[in-house]
Order: sequence, then C-alpha cells, then structure tokens
Amino acid sequence: MNKVHVKTGDTVVVINGKNRGRKGKVMQVSPAEDKVIVEGVNVVTKHVKPKKMGEQGGLVKAESALYASKVQLVCPKCGAATRVGHTKVENKNGKTVSMRVCKKCGAQFE
Repeated sequence: MNKVHVKTGDTVVVINGKNRGRKGKVMQVSPAEDKVIVEGVNVVTKHVKPKKMGEQGGLVKAESALYASKVQLVCPKCGAATRVGHTKVENKNGKTVSMRVCKKCGAQFE
C-alpha cells in the first residue's frame, strides 16, 4: 500500500494540469490508487439515467479524483504550497511519533 502525503481535511493546491492553481480541501484519499478527491476541483458532469419509475435523470456534477502527485499541501502558518517533511516528536505518553512538517517554514501539521 502506498503512503500519501496528504490526509482528509488538508488544504491543498493543484500544481499541474487544467486545474493548476486551484485550492481546495481534501474530501477523500485513496492510497491504493494514489489518488485524492479535492472539493471544488476537477468537477465533471455525468449523465444519469433514471433508475426507478418517477425518478428523474439528468446531469450531475461531481468531483473526480486527481493523482496525489498533482497536489501540494498548503501550510497554515506561511500560506505557501510546500513539500512535506517528517520528523520524530515525543508525545504526552512518552512515545515517539512521526509528524508532518512544512519544508519552507518548519511548522508542524495537525
């Protein structure tokens, strides 16, 4: 299983493709496919047929998945798109845990 540098709820910016420069919140992460779904980015229109009697069909707009390599995390402290580093930090219980760190300013995420 692949590791993805973003988590659900992170604010990211698209760095490549037709949606370049757009910011949004990560709604879903799929590590097996190495893809993420970002709110308001890569919106596609689907034609939906009515399934039951009386149900209406039509056009439905929904966000489509992007490759995780096409998004970068936005640092909440400096506000810039940044790569993610990892550092070991000791928590309250005395265990060492891995924390994500902004490569530009050194701020910790979470």
